[in-house]
This record gives sequence, structure tokens and C-alpha cells, in this order.
Amino acid sequence: MSLPMFFSTLKPVLYIQISPERITLKNLKTGELIAEVPEMAITAAPKPTILAVGPQARLACAAQAAQLRNPFAHPRSLVSDFTLAEQLLRYYVHRIRGQAWLSIAPRIVLHPLGQPAGGFTQVERRAFRELALGAGAAEAIVWMGRVLTDEEILTRRFPAGEGEWE
Repeated sequence: MSLPMFFSTLKPVLYIQISPERITLKNLKTGELIAEVPEMAITAAPKPTILAVGPQARLACAAQAAQLRNPFAHPRSLVSDFTLAEQLLRYYVHRIRGQAWLSIAPRIVLHPLGQPAGGFTQVERRAFRELALGAGAAEAIVWMGRVLTDEEILTRRFPAGEGEWE
């Protein structure tokens, strides 16, 4: 077995589904799953700070003077705040990968759920790819179509004619 093939077998594969109501991450190699509301509690200016993420965000907002933000809630697009979306995704990727001192960057299949009128623009597709890369992916695939099975992702056999990938 060649060295690149050896490392590809060690590389984590994450399947991430994004919607305004829920973000779901699944590590396909370990089976670990995280499904939470994509909300963040953020302090006000002069220096905004993230206090809590997920279900704890609402509790933090109630306890302190903070704003509750969802970077994936916008009436015309899926990403309303790119910077917050990247930080939220980075948090969840770090959380599902664990606290390893030396770890291999994962391959991420990012699946934005829902279909806006007219589909996603090229700018939005690029934003999804940049979100995955900014979250620490060595390789990022953006899938637009039906929900994929674990086997389809692991074998890289995406169904032809049922969606698009970038």
C-alpha cells in the first residue's frame, strides 16, 4: 500500500447537513453523530465574543446580556453571516473530531438542505465550499441533492443525475 493510500484510510470523513433549524454532523468512520440547533450566544461590541453554541446558547442569552444568532437563517439565502457560520462549523468539526494532539484534516461533504427558488447561486456554492475549508477540511465537497448514504460517501459514488457536487 502506498503512503498516500495509507493516509487516506486514516482521514476522517464528515457528512454535514445544514439547515436553519438544525446542523447535523456525522463522522462516517466512527459513527459519532451531533445534531443541534445552529445558534450562538454572542456578547455585544466593542469586542464580540462567543459565549455558547447550540442548545446552551439560549441559556447563555437568558443569563447574560447577549444576542442569539443563527448564521444559517436568512429569508433569501442559507448563509446570513459567513464569519459566524465558519466559526460555528469549526466549533462542531473540532468537537466531533476530539482532542487529538496530532490529527489528520478530514474530508467534508457539506450538504445544504432545502432548495431556494431558482437554486443556489455560484456565489452561495463557493461560500459553502469555503465554509468547509475554513472549518479545517483537507478536501471539501458540496452536495446539492437527496440525502446520501454512508456507503455512497465513503466510496465516493454519488448518484448521477440526482444532485450536483462542487
